[in-house]
Amino acid sequence: MSYIILTPGGGMGCECSVPPFETGKRSVDAERIMRLSWDGYAFLKVNDLERAESEFGKILQIEADNNYALVGLGDAARKRRAYQEASDYYTRCLQHYPRNSYALFGLADCYKNMRRYVKAVEMWQQYLEQDSHNIAVLTRMADAYRKIHDFQNSRNLYSQVIALDEHNSYALIGLAHLHYDFKKYREALIYWKKLLECAEHSVDIRVLTSIGNCYRKMKLFSQGLPYFQEALKRDPGNFYGFFGMADCYRGMNMQERSIQYWEKILEKDTQNRVILTRIADAYRHIGEYEKAHQTYKRALDIDYDAYATLGLAVLCKLQGRYEEAVVSLDRLVQLDRKNYRVYVELADCYRKLGQKQKALETLRLFQQFGVKNRVVSELMSELEGAS
Repeated sequence: MSYIILTPGGGMGCECSVPPFETGKRSVDAERIMRLSWDGYAFLKVNDLERAESEFGKILQIEADNNYALVGLGDAARKRRAYQEASDYYTRCLQHYPRNSYALFGLADCYKNMRRYVKAVEMWQQYLEQDSHNIAVLTRMADAYRKIHDFQNSRNLYSQVIALDEHNSYALIGLAHLHYDFKKYREALIYWKKLLECAEHSVDIRVLTSIGNCYRKMKLFSQGLPYFQEALKRDPGNFYGFFGMADCYRGMNMQERSIQYWEKILEKDTQNRVILTRIADAYRHIGEYEKAHQTYKRALDIDYDAYATLGLAVLCKLQGRYEEAVVSLDRLVQLDRKNYRVYVELADCYRKLGQKQKALETLRLFQQFGVKNRVVSELMSELEGAS
C-alpha cells in the first residue's frame, strides 16, 4: 500500500508508506481499523473520495482520534479543495499525535492554499524538526516566504536546497522568480539560464520567455529578442512570445515590426484594450496619426482606458491642438493623480500655449505627493530658467 507524501531528497509527490499505525484498541478492532485504513487509502489513491471518506468515517466510529482516519479525511477534503475542512481534521490529529508528519504536511499545504503563509511556515518548521533535509518541504517554505515578500528567508531556504541538489529545478525557478519580483533582473537571469543549461532543447517555453522578460526589464531589447523568437519556434501561437517580440521591437524603435506582433495577439483577442493602445502608440510614433486616432478610439469604445485617453491627448498635442489636449489631460490628472507623465504632458501643453506659470503650477502639484521624478524636475528647471 502506498501513500503520497514527500520524502527526504525526493521530488514533488513521490510515494512512501501510509501513516504509521497507532491504536490502543483490542486486536479485533485493530485488525478491522487496519483493513478499513488500507481500503480508505486505496480509494484515496484512485480519487474515489466518497468511498475513501466512508471507510475513514467507519474507523472514527471505532476510535474517535485515530490518526489514519483523521489524516485520510484531511487528505480527501484537501483533494476536494475544502481546505478549511481538511485543516480541521489535521488539527484534530495533531492534538493527539503532535509529531505526525503527514498531518503537519497536510495542514501546512492547507494554510498555503488558504494564503495563510505565515501559518504554513510554522507547520513546515515543525515538520523539518523531524526531517531537516526534506527538499520538497524546504522548497515549499521558501515559496511561502516569497509570497510574503521575505527575500532573505526565501533566498536562504532555496540556497539550502541548491546545496543539497545543485540542479533542483523547483529551487532554481523559485530563486529566479524571487529575484525578478524584487527587480533584481540580472540575478534572476543567472538562475533562468542555469535552468536552460540543464534542460537545453527540452526546456519549458516559460523559461525562454522569462529570460526574454529579464532583458526587456533591463531595456536590453536586442538581447531579449532571440529568446522570444525561440519560444515562437516551439509554440507558434504563444501569447508571451508575441508580446515579448512586439515589446522588444518597440524598445528598439522598430515600430512597424512591433505592430505586426501586436496584431497577432489582436487576431486572437480582438477586445484587448491594452494591445489596441500599444498599436495606437506605435502608429503615433511613426506619424500615422489617423490610424493612431482610430485605434485609440477602438480601445475606448470597448471601455475606458487611461492610457488610451493619454495617448489621444498626446496625439492632439502633436497636432497642435493644445486646448483640446489640456481638457483631456486635466481630466486625467483628477483620475490618475500620481502618474507623472500626465503632469509632464499637461505642463508641456501650457508651455506651448505660452502659459509658463500654469505649467509650473502643474508640476508643483505633482511634487506635493512627495514623489521624486527626474523628468518632472528637469522640466521645472527648464521652465524656471526660461526668460
